[in-house]
Amino acid sequence: MSHFTTLKTSIVDLEHLKSALSDLDMAYVEGPVKIRGYGGQTTQVDLKAPTRSPGYDLGFRKAGDAYELVADWWGIKDIKQDDFLRQVQQRYAYSVTKAELEEQDFTIVEETVEQDQTIHICVRRMV
Repeated sequence: MSHFTTLKTSIVDLEHLKSALSDLDMAYVEGPVKIRGYGGQTTQVDLKAPTRSPGYDLGFRKAGDAYELVADWWGIKDIKQDDFLRQVQQRYAYSVTKAELEEQDFTIVEETVEQDQTIHICVRRMV
């Protein structure tokens, strides 16, 4: 019996996902690679991120149009599932937004992060 949990995400772009993980200071390995879980069980993913819990990794794999988060959360003690997913999705959205702004010739003038981790971006475009 597998202990792996699969969570749907709205993440569709691998490059922005890698940027989000880098922003969170998480190492990753592109796949296809296998992640580890309880009892040495493995499952294949497209992107693997090791954890500080020995024998347990987390990963992302393409499912349809989006990536899903896959991990055996029972054994991962250093990362809280909900907090991690929220942080990754926020950094992913930040990366996508920043790329879209740059593509439209906007320049980020100011960026602030509130106490609740809300990010405010002030932009300017010269015409």
